[in-house]
Amino acid sequence: MIDTLVQCDKDLFLFLNGMGTETWDAFWLFITNKLSSIPLYALLLFLSYRYLGMKRTLITLVFVGLLITATDQLANFFKYGVARLRPCHDVEINTVMRLVKSSCGGKFGYFSAHAANSMALATFFTVLPKQKLGKIGLLLFIWALLVGYSRVYIGVHFPLDVITGMVIGILFGWLFSKLSIFAFQKMGT
Repeated sequence: MIDTLVQCDKDLFLFLNGMGTETWDAFWLFITNKLSSIPLYALLLFLSYRYLGMKRTLITLVFVGLLITATDQLANFFKYGVARLRPCHDVEINTVMRLVKSSCGGKFGYFSAHAANSMALATFFTVLPKQKLGKIGLLLFIWALLVGYSRVYIGVHFPLDVITGMVIGILFGWLFSKLSIFAFQKMGT
């Protein structure tokens, strides 16, 4: 059963990764680069301040910091605990795949921290105050899906790595959003 799932994941990876072309490589490298998200983070900070005020924005920043730390560290724990090779390190497929990045990254890739973090932020800001910031939710989920797909496109994660990261991100984003709402209520903000 597990062997079949792993083989299906590899086959899907090769299909999706193989659809890439040099024409689109720069776009997907831009999407996967953490620095390309800075304008989105700035927009979220601005909207948080505008609709939530200074006190709630500061609380939000604390919870976002804790959220990213939690998803990122859990991803690292799984990467070394599961020890599933990244596609670019997997000798069964690394000669027939496209590696778009100049480097492969760490040896292990299960699960994708990029996918987990982007989906966690999308979920967090969508759930947080639905009546205010929830309007940006669709944009955030599209962004998270693009980030997730970019990891497969550039050749550093299998689809299952990305899907698992997104599920973890949704769970953690929802949990930390609820915790921040609870903090707002307890602090009377």
